Order: sequence, then C-alpha cells, then structure tokens
Amino acid sequence: MKCVICKHGETKPVLVTVTLERDESIVVIKKVPAEVCNNCGEYYLNDNITEQVLERAYVAVNNGAEVEIIRYAA
Repeated sequence: MKCVICKHGETKPVLVTVTLERDESIVVIKKVPAEVCNNCGEYYLNDNITEQVLERAYVAVNNGAEVEIIRYAA
C-alpha cells in the first residue's frame, strides 16, 4: 500500500517494536507484525493486531507495571 504519511513509499510486511506510554508506565512490545514504509519508516498495524497490542498494554498498566517488555505472540 502507498504510505499515507510521506505519500511516496510503499509498505512491506516486517516485525516492529511498539512502544506505548500511559501516565508513569511504558510498555514495549517486540516483534509485532506490521506494514512499514520503505521511504519514511512509518508503520501500520491492522485492526486485529492493534486490538491485541492495546489489550496487552492495558493488562500491563493495570497490573502496575512501570516498564514492561513483552514479546508479541499471535
């Protein structure tokens, strides 16, 4: 797909690291499947993966994590 940020690059499937921050918590999720622009590096997650990533981050924050590093597993 054409990148909506830079308007020049095309995306390709790769694994990325997603970092999320809420209040005093930081959640890092590694090896997340995504589409990444070959021009600017912007990444895109599909709806299902986004839902899973946000759920894992929500659980970590609600469990009181200050820093949590998670390996994504489908």
